[in-house]
Amino acid sequence: MRFLAVPIWLFLVMAPLAAQQAPPSAAASSATPQELGTPPVASAPAPSATPATGTVLALPESPKELAEAQRQFNAGKKLKAAGKLDQALPKFERAAELNPHSVEYLTAREFTRQQLVMQALDRGNKAMLEHGEIAAMAEFRRALEYDPTNDFALQRLRDSLPSEAPLSPGVRIVERSTPIELQPDSAKRDFHLRGDARTMLTQVAQAYGITAQFDESLPQRRVRFDVQDVNFATAMLLAGQVTKTFWIPLSGKQIFIAADTVENRRTFERMSLRTFYLSEVTEQQLTEISNSLRVLLNVRFIAVDKAESTITVRAEETLLEAASRVIESIGGGPSEVLLDMRIYEVSSSLLRQLGTTWPQQFTMFNISPQLLAGLGAGTSNLINQLIASGGINQANSTAISALLAQLANQSNSLLQQPFATFGGGLTMFGLTTGGQGITVTLNLNESDVRDLEHVTLKASNNNAAVLKIGERYPIVNATFAPIYNTASIAQVIGNQSYKAPFPSFNFEDLGVNMKATPVIHSDKEVTLKLELAIRSLGTQTVNGIPIINNREYSGSISLKNGESGAVAGLISLADSRSIDGYPFLARVPVTSYVFSEHEKNMQEDELLIVITPHVTRIPEQNSFAMQLPNGS
Repeated sequence: MRFLAVPIWLFLVMAPLAAQQAPPSAAASSATPQELGTPPVASAPAPSATPATGTVLALPESPKELAEAQRQFNAGKKLKAAGKLDQALPKFERAAELNPHSVEYLTAREFTRQQLVMQALDRGNKAMLEHGEIAAMAEFRRALEYDPTNDFALQRLRDSLPSEAPLSPGVRIVERSTPIELQPDSAKRDFHLRGDARTMLTQVAQAYGITAQFDESLPQRRVRFDVQDVNFATAMLLAGQVTKTFWIPLSGKQIFIAADTVENRRTFERMSLRTFYLSEVTEQQLTEISNSLRVLLNVRFIAVDKAESTITVRAEETLLEAASRVIESIGGGPSEVLLDMRIYEVSSSLLRQLGTTWPQQFTMFNISPQLLAGLGAGTSNLINQLIASGGINQANSTAISALLAQLANQSNSLLQQPFATFGGGLTMFGLTTGGQGITVTLNLNESDVRDLEHVTLKASNNNAAVLKIGERYPIVNATFAPIYNTASIAQVIGNQSYKAPFPSFNFEDLGVNMKATPVIHSDKEVTLKLELAIRSLGTQTVNGIPIINNREYSGSISLKNGESGAVAGLISLADSRSIDGYPFLARVPVTSYVFSEHEKNMQEDELLIVITPHVTRIPEQNSFAMQLPNGS
């Protein structure tokens, strides 16, 4: 508030004094466009009818102008009372323009202007506190439109402007040169000039408080320049197009103007320097980025430091801005994705044995006198006694069992095993099962194994992520042994100090082997190129080398960010059933388990791999357009 109160106080004190000390014509002639609040008019060559020097006298206001000024002032007061200050200010400005001698009109205009400035500054400060830099920038610009001489509004506008466009996380500017900042007047001017190019350019620059110096090679030509309400940048741009020239700053208030040619731009344009540090690129990518800058922007001075991972560019400021955008879009680091992988494995087995096992092989032999004679003298006497007494016959099996107990010590006789006899006449036969009896089996063996493996992999765009779960099995390729049995070899073999050479072997990866290559799109959709191999150790061998069971899958899937997808599923089911028993009787439903043994063996394996991609970083692809200097 302090910087606003001082100008108003001075204006209120000095205005009556000026009106008393000077006549109305002098007061009007001394008022400048800035004091009256109207856009200043650039100095232009005076018409030939007007003398170069002299006093300009202001004409008194007509009654019509005074009446219109009063009407505008009254309308402004009504709008101000209604709270419409932005609409009241033009009314007061028009009233003060029609009657510049009225202190009431001038005071109302300045008070209204400063109130609008304060309101815009308050809104801008609140927006800055709420981190709304864009809204604050608009409010500070509006304050400067109301009062271009307000230094506080200009400083707040500079505070709201970003010092530099933010670069990608992987790109950082580590060194830069400071360009010369020209400081022209911010007012807008009107130009209606005719004459040679140097005079016209000098007058345009002087209208904004800038001194122009020219190159000696600038040709003389007649030009015409008519433009209204333009600032310094627009005026010099249009003047350069008319005169085919360009300018460069020499200091805050001086510029140098030369003909717009390729040679002059290379000679006079000031070069700036920036060094970019790229943290996530390889040496090959550094080379590719530097080549891209040379081809796209025609930048000639580029230095690449592969050890420090930096690129130094020296060019015009506009080219450096374009180079920054190109490096940001190319060298900002690749996109990254987090692959959340879950591997579910379920294994179950069932073994069931139910039934009765009966003897299935029988041996029949003849019990002849020669066989009995071979049993030994004591045994023959025992059998003769049993025959004489009538103890051995078809109806007496107890006597035969007692005989077998007597013959149990014989090691090479069929009679060692249980047998049955039949005949009893001239011949007698024995029937044995070979020691196999009746067996009842009730067996159940069941197992269930569930396994979950949770793996998180981080991969960059177009770079493969490899996952291996399992074991490494060694397979011998070759062994070494001495061929010639020399005396020295025999000696080391004899004293057991010989050490055979280490065999040659390689490791085979068993288990789950997966290779996933992500391709990350701009809409955060991920395409995965998958290569899956499931290997296990087989039960058979070839020449002592085990057979490896191998199952492979290769393909690609597309998933959205955070979307889960089953990329592989494998189910292995083995079911075997067997029946062991007597023919025909084993098939009878009722007596099947009495005369046979049933065996059921089932193996089931399930494997499921689920992948969920989470995009953690993706470079911003912001398009930009920049006007490069001629000849670039």
